[in-house]
Amino acid sequence: MDVAIFEDRPEEGVTVMNGQRFMINSLGGFDPVDNVKEQYKLEDQTVRKCIAHARAVSAQLGRFKTHTFADLGALDALLAEKFNAKIGGKKGNRTYQSYDGLLKVTVQVSDQIVFGPELQVAKSLIDECLNEWSAGSRPEIQAIVTRAFNTDKEGQVNRSDVFMLLRLEIGDARWNNAMEAIRSAIRVNGSKEYIRFYERDSINDDWRAITIDLAKA
Repeated sequence: MDVAIFEDRPEEGVTVMNGQRFMINSLGGFDPVDNVKEQYKLEDQTVRKCIAHARAVSAQLGRFKTHTFADLGALDALLAEKFNAKIGGKKGNRTYQSYDGLLKVTVQVSDQIVFGPELQVAKSLIDECLNEWSAGSRPEIQAIVTRAFNTDKEGQVNRSDVFMLLRLEIGDARWNNAMEAIRSAIRVNGSKEYIRFYERDSINDDWRAITIDLAKA
């Protein structure tokens, strides 16, 4: 019985076994390197190169985020201890600026909101109102309702449009009951902090975001 002997890989994506070089295909099989088309080899090498860079950048960004929050946290602690003061606003939002006013770091705290089963009760009451109102009346409200309850790919409703419904003043008991149901459905499921960086050339200029989002770079 032959025993496969694996050796150190001479290059990324290539496995040496019993002195022969193989590339593992998507089904887990071993294809001799010489049998793999050059275009597939080139694509494999390019993807592995890009992924290696992406992993390095991701790790660097992770360290950058950790160090940034640590530095700002140390500043907060120092101010609280020395001056009995704290930089911050509603829900812990904070803004830090350089002395010349040309650099700015903001920390924003955003509640993670989900909706409970009461939302479906609200939807039923709203549907009753829409069905009984004369056809074609209040089309703007119907548009908001359609957007609010048109779920996305993850099955989530449009949160901003749901909140917009709460701002509408409508003299219908069922509508008001629906709004109460929406309020009861709101759940705050933790919060998340976002950190952003800005700069400007002079105090009279608008702030420019320092982009670290790959999609916007």
